Amino acid sequence: MGKDIEKKFRKAEKLYKAMQYKRAAKIFDFVGDSYLSLGDFEFARDCYFDAAKCSMEEDKYSIGLDFLRKAGNASLFRNEFLEANQFFREAVKYVSNLRSTSDRNHNFVLFSCLSFLCLYLKGEKEEGLKLVKKIKNFVNDKYFRENPLIRLITNLTIVTKEKNEKYVERIKKDFNNFRFREAEVLLVKQALVIANTYTSVIIKLSLDKEVYTTNEVIDVSLNIDSKPLLEILKQDFYNYKIKELKINKIGITLSDNLISQRRPELPIFIEANQRKQINLLIKPHFQMENSFIGPISLDFEINGNLIFMYEIPQLLKPNLISPPPSLDISIKNLRPPLIDQSFPLEVLIENKSQGDALNLNIEIEFPEQIKIMRGTLTKQIYSLRSNESIKWELNLKPTEAGDYVIRIKSRFNDPDQKLIEVTKEFPFPIKL
Repeated sequence: MGKDIEKKFRKAEKLYKAMQYKRAAKIFDFVGDSYLSLGDFEFARDCYFDAAKCSMEEDKYSIGLDFLRKAGNASLFRNEFLEANQFFREAVKYVSNLRSTSDRNHNFVLFSCLSFLCLYLKGEKEEGLKLVKKIKNFVNDKYFRENPLIRLITNLTIVTKEKNEKYVERIKKDFNNFRFREAEVLLVKQALVIANTYTSVIIKLSLDKEVYTTNEVIDVSLNIDSKPLLEILKQDFYNYKIKELKINKIGITLSDNLISQRRPELPIFIEANQRKQINLLIKPHFQMENSFIGPISLDFEINGNLIFMYEIPQLLKPNLISPPPSLDISIKNLRPPLIDQSFPLEVLIENKSQGDALNLNIEIEFPEQIKIMRGTLTKQIYSLRSNESIKWELNLKPTEAGDYVIRIKSRFNDPDQKLIEVTKEFPFPIKL
């Protein structure tokens, strides 16, 4: 049988070159059917496309459209959806050549719908809708509105927005009205697998805390529950087994004061009966009214083939406050300290935090072996604002060698009048 098919194929090629298009198309079609029955979908596709070219050469557009449909279906059997889309879009170009208005209406809607379904399965739904909107201008308005294929497109579009099971059920009830061929039926059912995934998978966002300061990291938990997908696997209608979901990309919208600090390593695999938690780390830079995280989009892939983008419309609004003020305290010898000789010591108080330090009291404690010759041990300041600093000098005289400690105590109020007390110790060695 294989040799006979090859012989007929070569004959069809000769007839095509001899411009005997009608006979060539008939043989190309026969050879395509033979390859299709053998499961050789790639050769079947090529034969049908050759048959279509023959028919178009003779202006037999109705027959040529059917051959293009068969070529697209051969690609569908191989799950080559974008390849099939090219045949269906090619068919749309010839529909306007049909003489009958009813034939033009039917084929415009049919091939644009098949193209939409192919693009829907590869995450390019919007591109598919562009074609449907374009052909609407060439189709009778009533026919367009009442056509079950347009209802199919409408329900698939709405289900991705509203994530409501009722739109899937509407498609199932309308299923027998589609009059699709075998490969096209599988195409629609795979589109419904995506639609059911939209309505079944449970995705929730949550924050790890209620209040954050602007110097903390916000931990966003993305909780995905794929267990409801098991119900799809139980339905004979689909005859489709979801082995895994794969997340290839995570998109996130943030207010201007937030930036994504770390995202999880991709891709992320989720089994059909699994719960998965994904953590996104967000860094705030400054306070802002109405800070928000979201919406978040996930680029999913089912079984390495069906692709769709899932948007989580939920908005998280983290409560951001300024961090409590903190002081940086340091000391500096302006000359080397020697026994029985006085030397100057500089004390520096810096407010590098975002909040003001109010009613500031500073107290310095020296060991008895270090005498205070000049300067004050306490400072009282009404306010030390963010990015402000103060410093002063003391004159000291050590009387004995040794390893000593200088303590500096600070007491102040934050902008909410909360008292903050901090003691810092500084090693202070005195050598002979």
